[in-house]
Amino acid sequence: MDTVDVLVVGAGLAGLNTARLLAEAGLDVAVCERRTSLETGIRTTGIFVRRTLDDYELPHLGPAVRRVLLYPPSGENPVELLSPRDEFRVGDMEGIYAAAVKDAERAGARVSLNSSYPAKSTKARFTIGADGARSTVAKSLGLDVNRQLITGIEEVYPVATGSTPTFHCVVDPRLAPGYIAWVIDDGEHAHVGLAGRADRFTAPLPQLLQRFRDSFPTPEPTGPVKRRGGPIPVGGLLRRIVSPQGLLVGDAAGAVSPLTAGGLDPCMRMSELAASVTSDYLRSGNKYVLEHYDAAAMRRRYLLRSQLRRGLSLVRGPGLAEFAFTLLRTPPGKAVAKKILFN
Repeated sequence: MDTVDVLVVGAGLAGLNTARLLAEAGLDVAVCERRTSLETGIRTTGIFVRRTLDDYELPHLGPAVRRVLLYPPSGENPVELLSPRDEFRVGDMEGIYAAAVKDAERAGARVSLNSSYPAKSTKARFTIGADGARSTVAKSLGLDVNRQLITGIEEVYPVATGSTPTFHCVVDPRLAPGYIAWVIDDGEHAHVGLAGRADRFTAPLPQLLQRFRDSFPTPEPTGPVKRRGGPIPVGGLLRRIVSPQGLLVGDAAGAVSPLTAGGLDPCMRMSELAASVTSDYLRSGNKYVLEHYDAAAMRRRYLLRSQLRRGLSLVRGPGLAEFAFTLLRTPPGKAVAKKILFN
């Protein structure tokens, strides 16, 4: 049996970044991923926000997006939000994952695909769960699991629109109950999708996505269309995410904004903290080091967004959504929307 210092379960961005940092710190690290290829089973739109773009060097990013249009169910009179800065870039996640694997392996980590957890041939001093919204590691370690989830579906394809890069968000509880439908057109690629509460969907997700495409102007593909999707945690950071046997990062820890469902920025930042705490703990053997991985402190960042998330979940009909847009069109309403989307 192979014995390692740290076993990272899941080769998403959070897992690979954590593995690289731990390997750079001199620890023996293995990564196991049940997928046979990182090009399949992608569960993120790949939206990187300004804060991430300012703090990290990332490859394979699309053109900058500074314009957001918010639509009510009727599609009429959308609210336009403009920023003087580059607010979003959508990444080619296949390319980003491939680069992250190379970086982790270059640092000394071993990445194994088609490898399930628990790994029968590997024994680890510490296990890190980066295995998604329905984490098996969380259950195995007796840590908290995500209970509040939305489910999404998205189609991604190349385009040649030449238009101003724009993020279109449609609030329509008939299509996306408890969340939104969206079209991101950055002039090179389009992302067309929707997500919502599974218990309120009125039809299978592919049918709802087609209904959305039929009702909203979407760019025409110039190449193959790829479909992705899956569960997204929106309950905020879980309370119990660390134990003397291991910890959780990324979606497994609920590290996703409760309102916008953006998880790539918190996954990058949380992986840095996870690697630091894990390294200190394994070197010192002092379990009190784990207290620095404090979910309560991180949860406070999302308090307002958690409250707004509950409000969004209460919007069950198009009439209430249309009324909300009368407030959103006011200067204070626009200011709140900008703070949420551009901060």
